[in-house]
Amino acid sequence: MGIPSSRPRNALEKSNAQGAVLALIAALGFSLKAIFVKLAYPYGVDAITLLALRMGFALPVFLWVGLHQQKAAASLSAGDWGRLFVLGCLGYYGASILDFWGLAYISAGLERLILFTYPTLTILLGVLFQGKPFTRREAIAIALCYCGIGLAFVHDLGVGEARNIWLGGALVFGSSVSYALYLAGSAPMIARLGAMRFSALAMLVSSAVTLLHFAAAQPLSAFIQPMPVYGWGLAMALFSTIIPVFAQSAAIRQLGAGQASLFGMVGPMLTIGFGGWLLNEHVSLAQMLGAGLVVAGIVIVSRKSPAAG
Repeated sequence: MGIPSSRPRNALEKSNAQGAVLALIAALGFSLKAIFVKLAYPYGVDAITLLALRMGFALPVFLWVGLHQQKAAASLSAGDWGRLFVLGCLGYYGASILDFWGLAYISAGLERLILFTYPTLTILLGVLFQGKPFTRREAIAIALCYCGIGLAFVHDLGVGEARNIWLGGALVFGSSVSYALYLAGSAPMIARLGAMRFSALAMLVSSAVTLLHFAAAQPLSAFIQPMPVYGWGLAMALFSTIIPVFAQSAAIRQLGAGQASLFGMVGPMLTIGFGGWLLNEHVSLAQMLGAGLVVAGIVIVSRKSPAAG
């Protein structure tokens, strides 16, 4: 009896390991987004135009995947389309535009630290509205991560203009709330539709809403930008949208929204490092200590207890 019972455990451990790798790939891609935005802003591009370029470059891939998945799957109900519309507005449109606005006021490193309140918000939403348990392991991981985020945030308040930091911080926190709502709502849709199909359809909705916003706010001539802006927009579409979106959705399918988002907490450390390297942003001891606490939280939540299934 021992041999057959070990197979489900081994399969579960393999699935958890794959989910962790996918979540970390997503975290790396999403961490680069702020760097690409900061590298594009000096050329004079505004937030909605840059976001429209990002979504426009990514649109053909999501359109192809969405159409391919639709052919082989059951048709969606009106309720499914309604939920997809809401999630598309919350996720890669609402969360992205608030984040892009916030990045005009704060550093890439601080943006990522504030944005990474979303894993805790995702877990709390699951506990409050979906009846999910709140484990001691998650509580310890969250406490360590918040201490790390707070340590770095206090440091940045001391070196920048307070008004800009609070304004940018508020916008990015709004992005975090929007993204947490997206993640919490995406888990049941991913279970029903599959990761690839859901990601493609949600991104199509986000792209459509983004381009409508651009059309309402800017003339078409705003798409005429210096070549480096197109380059950063294309890099953002590939490395910070297409690859991490599918990786994140697959990780959620294997780990659940709460734990998948916790693995993504390595993102602040990556962004701080990239910001110091590519943007010459000041990297302080406080930031590194804060990032270390975030990594400690990741290590704790990633280790399975012997009694775990």
